[in-house]
Amino acid sequence: MVLFKRLVCAAVAMLAMSTLARAEDGFPFGTEMTLEALPQAGSKRIPNIEIGDHGEVVLELWCKGGKGQFSVAGNTVIFVPGQIQDRSCPPARAQADDELVAALASVETWKRQGDVLTLIGPKPLRFRTTGN
Repeated sequence: MVLFKRLVCAAVAMLAMSTLARAEDGFPFGTEMTLEALPQAGSKRIPNIEIGDHGEVVLELWCKGGKGQFSVAGNTVIFVPGQIQDRSCPPARAQADDELVAALASVETWKRQGDVLTLIGPKPLRFRTTGN
């Protein structure tokens, strides 16, 4: 009987740990993330996204800003860009912003390893959780 209780306790503990591990590797709703990229010439700014609890996104790009929405089902992800604000950006930054929004809109799947989210599409994008 004691052996049976120990086995049940061990099984419950393993199940709890595997559920926690999956939650840590789940889509990072409620998280702010920064694109793994170098700043553009003449700027220290690097694009970041703030993902709300329901997939709503606030984008701060190289120069422009805007909103969007992630829809996630399993490892499939769809990003729908919303209104993007043109902030009188220099042409090179405006083009880089447009290319980044297009890359986000073309992602198909995602994977997460720790604090890194990789959005996979024609141009893979890697975002890292922003630390305080």
